[in-house]
Amino acid sequence: MKLQQLRYICEVARRGLNVSSAAERLHTAQSGISTQIRLLEEELNVQIFERHGKRLVSITPSGRTIIEMAERILCEAENIQQISEQLNDQSKGTLSIATIHAYANYSLPPLIKKFSSQYPGIQLRIHQGDPEQLVDMVLSRTADLAITTAPENVPDELIMLPYRTWKLAAITLPDHPLQNVKPLTLEALAAYPLVTYDYAFASRSSINTAFDEKGLMTNIALTAHDSDIIKTYVKLGLGVGLVARSSIDEDKDSDLRVIDASHLFQSGTTYICLHRGKHLREYVYTLINYLAPDITRDVIEKAVHGEEEEDIE
Repeated sequence: MKLQQLRYICEVARRGLNVSSAAERLHTAQSGISTQIRLLEEELNVQIFERHGKRLVSITPSGRTIIEMAERILCEAENIQQISEQLNDQSKGTLSIATIHAYANYSLPPLIKKFSSQYPGIQLRIHQGDPEQLVDMVLSRTADLAITTAPENVPDELIMLPYRTWKLAAITLPDHPLQNVKPLTLEALAAYPLVTYDYAFASRSSINTAFDEKGLMTNIALTAHDSDIIKTYVKLGLGVGLVARSSIDEDKDSDLRVIDASHLFQSGTTYICLHRGKHLREYVYTLINYLAPDITRDVIEKAVHGEEEEDIE
């Protein structure tokens, strides 16, 4: 039995039994994954996956038990690596952060600059995606943590620590008629094409809910994962933008006008997503403290481990 084989069965399970998708994520050949899964099943004398021809169609009851144990083994193997690196050299390592573009572009830079000054030997990696993709990065251990809004489904292997709320704002060209509507109303917004977030973002649900509760039809002209893309198309006159207020840069977006819409839509929440049971090096706690001073080490350890972790000398 090899750790790589355990990675394969876990990734295939995460990918809804799509071996091709698992191979792409793990940067290996589909045939290699299929062969190694077969070899593992033969070694254990247990069928992990049900098949129809060559296609995987379901996970057997025994397979589910094995995959759950494999996830724990992979987590502990990663913890051993993290602990050994920590014991050998506290000043070196890597930190992979997954987040949406708006946070990577607006909220993170000053914190990353501060972090890099304190930990110059830590190599930083920034990954971007929508909330579902970010959660998947943490689940597959591509990222150490994610800074994200909540996706529709959060696997039990992950924890979500809420750390800040944010509000939506409407953005228009300077001469747009909505500039004269005070306060802004849903009825006034519904009269114009809207440019806003894709369905993968929780904020989109709050937008739909607000209009639905008023019985208002909307014309969604364009959706995007990225606040900057939304702003670009608003500047082109495609419609009225609905974006997180924190994504507006007064200097870069001086050719847009911002209208408060916080009274119309439910506030959103940003979370720090971590893998349950994962050993966190000291600099991870430091970054989280930069992000959210109220989330103490004790809170993190209890969430991740269920109890306080013993200090490593």
